[in-house]
Amino acid sequence: MRIVLDAMGSDRAPGMDVAGGVQAARRFGQDIILVGREDEIGRELAKHDTDGLPISVVHASEVVEMHEHPSQAVRRKPESSMVVGMALVRDGKADAFVSAGNSGGVLATALTSAGRIGRIKGIRRPALSTIFPTLQGTSLILDIGANTDCKPEWLVQFALMGSVYARRVLGIPRPRVGLLANGEEDTKGNAAVQAAHLMLRELNLHFVGNVEGKDLTQGAADVVVSDGFVGNVAIKTAEGVAAMLFTLLRSEIKSRPLAALGGLLAKPALRSVAKKLDYREYGGAPLLGVNGIVIIAHGRSDALAVENAVRVAIDAVSKDLVEAIRQDIEDAVTMLAHASLGSTRPSSQQ
Repeated sequence: MRIVLDAMGSDRAPGMDVAGGVQAARRFGQDIILVGREDEIGRELAKHDTDGLPISVVHASEVVEMHEHPSQAVRRKPESSMVVGMALVRDGKADAFVSAGNSGGVLATALTSAGRIGRIKGIRRPALSTIFPTLQGTSLILDIGANTDCKPEWLVQFALMGSVYARRVLGIPRPRVGLLANGEEDTKGNAAVQAAHLMLRELNLHFVGNVEGKDLTQGAADVVVSDGFVGNVAIKTAEGVAAMLFTLLRSEIKSRPLAALGGLLAKPALRSVAKKLDYREYGGAPLLGVNGIVIIAHGRSDALAVENAVRVAIDAVSKDLVEAIRQDIEDAVTMLAHASLGSTRPSSQQ
């Protein structure tokens, strides 16, 4: 298996990206192709013991920066690490692409650049996803930023793709799928959410109905579907609340002697909670709906996060994720067509 790693992606590239690639090559034994400025990558590789490791370097002279407009940047920079790396997957020279870079840039690269791999046949819009920690384990949330003002059909496809990923890669036999709305009742949500709700009930999914924002952390669903605007606001709010709580807790422990003693006793438990909330442990999440395995990691990724993002890519390739999504979409189209015919067929009763 050959995994392309955008060595110029993260906020601390290429140092953290290269270090994560080295750790992944050592841990998983799969070929790691580092794409980026060859001289900079070489200097970072020299800091590690890479003897015998399956690591290679492909030169790309340009970088899509975090502050750049995604689609404009990938068009202006055909020699960027994103475009060059994605082209390796498109041309069958690699099995997956991993980047901690500009997420919009990765999406634009997959769809519109010189290295584009395109969409899976039948998919209207790819979706950005993320793994979200909950009291029950984790949930997959999508979309978190690629699409706003979604049509009902797009939300339904997000649900199908998320369910496939949860089943194939996360190992959940019958994932619960929820639709993010402003209430649990079927009539809640905007017109697109209400229409998607009706369509999802016709499919062979474990659809649990609408879920509210407060349900995200409770683990009410294994897959939570939303449009990109609402999904992005929801996860950013949750991340902010979690950061605030840890800051307040640390402040209280430091300001009160007895609290400091209690904090010392609770340190193992707090460390365990912090690990569960640590984005680095989850590595990255897939860009679902594109015609290849593409994993996007957090821009703040360090070596551990990059290593785990490679792990996610390896899992997705080994579980044949793209083909599974393609098959489920075909089945869903047939099922919805039959349901539509059934609802419009004249009654035989006199």
